Amino acid sequence: MSTQAPIYKLTPRSAWLEAEVAGRFDGAPVDLADGYIHFSTGEQVRETAAKHFTNEDALLLVAVDPGALGDALRWEPSRGGALFPHLYAPLSLDAVLYVQDIPLSEGGTHLFPESIR
Repeated sequence: MSTQAPIYKLTPRSAWLEAEVAGRFDGAPVDLADGYIHFSTGEQVRETAAKHFTNEDALLLVAVDPGALGDALRWEPSRGGALFPHLYAPLSLDAVLYVQDIPLSEGGTHLFPESIR
């Protein structure tokens, strides 16, 4: 495992269950349309959830070791010019550090662990 901070993929539980059966994650429909798998840093993931997964109640947070992704991982400008990690290959499950449910609060926002920064 690398010493780099993890990057995160938010995905509906159903899509992740399919990835576990297949042995790899090819991406959500938006990823397939864009030609790469969208990830966020710990600092970006809450905003990503609010922008793209409002009221998604079966959301998973997939933590990934960026050092295990090799040259297929690129950091590219996105929202407001911030650099976001994009993976130009299927995600090997070997690179996954952990998968965690991200529940909704009563107000409809996602509740992330305090350790995600």
